[in-house]
Amino acid sequence: MAHSPIQVRNLRQIGAAYWLLVIVGAVLSVARFSEAFLVLRAENVGLAIALVPMVFIVMNVVYAVSAYPAGTLSDRIGRRIILAIGFVVLIAADAVLALAADIWMVMAGTVLWGLHMGLTQGLLAAMVADTTPPRIRGTAFGIFNLVTGLALLGGNLVAGLLWDLYGPSSTFIAGAGITAVALAGLVTLRGGGQVFRIQN
Repeated sequence: MAHSPIQVRNLRQIGAAYWLLVIVGAVLSVARFSEAFLVLRAENVGLAIALVPMVFIVMNVVYAVSAYPAGTLSDRIGRRIILAIGFVVLIAADAVLALAADIWMVMAGTVLWGLHMGLTQGLLAAMVADTTPPRIRGTAFGIFNLVTGLALLGGNLVAGLLWDLYGPSSTFIAGAGITAVALAGLVTLRGGGQVFRIQN
């Protein structure tokens, strides 16, 4: 007889810190819609179709270059500080892209977008591990990826609707606002019986 891969008894072993992290990750996924919108923004300000791949190249180069230093720094000063910085960088990226009037502003926003990915992607996974017992981390990662994946899908739908109804700027303004909500939620995360706050 087939059994569900998610057992209720396992879920009961996962503390509040993990579920708060899932909520923060889901909210961030709504705000961090597909990078295809960066391409659309570049085309919107006049980038030639032949140069569109440059958007992805720039974003991924910045992402790759920043990911390792971000992880190393998080081991020194704490994951939540680096993650919070990543959220702020995403807000800045959205602001630049919302105001972009030429390709140079779009590329600046793209650089910031890649930087925020380097600061956040690996750390979210590390925090899932930090907030769950080792014996059920597979379940924890599965739930986290399921919830954030669905949130990303919903975020893309909302971003597309805003783009069609109110224009490109509205999509990125909404992204900045939703990221600010995720940032506020980040400071409420608990782990090991202590409240983890962003420290200077």
